Amino acid sequence: MDTMHPFKEFLLKYFMPEKCYNEFFHNFNFLYVPCLNIVLSKVLGIWIMLGTVVVKLPQIYKLLKAGSAEGLSFMSAVLELFAITGSMVYCISLNFPIGAWGETLFIVIQNLTIGFLIQHFGGSTLRGVGFILIYCCLLSLLISPLTPRSVAMAMQSSYMPAVIISQLIQSGTNYHNGHTGQLSAVSVFLLFFGSLARIYVSAQETGDSLMTLTCVIASCCNAVIAGQVLCYWNRRPSVKEKDE
Repeated sequence: MDTMHPFKEFLLKYFMPEKCYNEFFHNFNFLYVPCLNIVLSKVLGIWIMLGTVVVKLPQIYKLLKAGSAEGLSFMSAVLELFAITGSMVYCISLNFPIGAWGETLFIVIQNLTIGFLIQHFGGSTLRGVGFILIYCCLLSLLISPLTPRSVAMAMQSSYMPAVIISQLIQSGTNYHNGHTGQLSAVSVFLLFFGSLARIYVSAQETGDSLMTLTCVIASCCNAVIAGQVLCYWNRRPSVKEKDE
């Protein structure tokens, strides 16, 4: 029993309540649906959190390797950065522990890097530096006592709409160009599968139909871009487009 104690403590802390532990490991009822739903929801939640931390790294790598940001929309990157920043500022304003929003900081840094690279490879390095400086100044203001909490709440409430609009802008850019350029397929599909997982987790953990519907809409937007990546898989900018 002593050797099982750390294992049991680990499972109870991260994956299941004690009643489910008893069902699985005392009664050997591994097909008990209510507990299976709980465990699946916890596993997906952890997967989403870990995936979120690294989801943009393949995109950054592809941009640096290609030396080009062809096909990426700067406005889409800015909107996504705004959405994620709003979520982070909201958590900070409520004095949540860093464990509740720490992964968001990694996403902010990654999106800020992508925004800079889009400007840099577009021939506007100074504009990219200015973008970073302006963002840092605004972030400092948002997390300072000078900014009322209502601003953070408004930014948080606009999170999903901003993400959805960001995805629609990028999909529109892809359609207009007829290719996805340097858009990373790995990042796109990580976002897509992550958004599908969020639907299940949202329905299981919150039971909020509006939140679940928002996740469904976000998944549809991600599905459009994922579909474009597949449709335009072998398409690249024409010589004429590159010259322009």
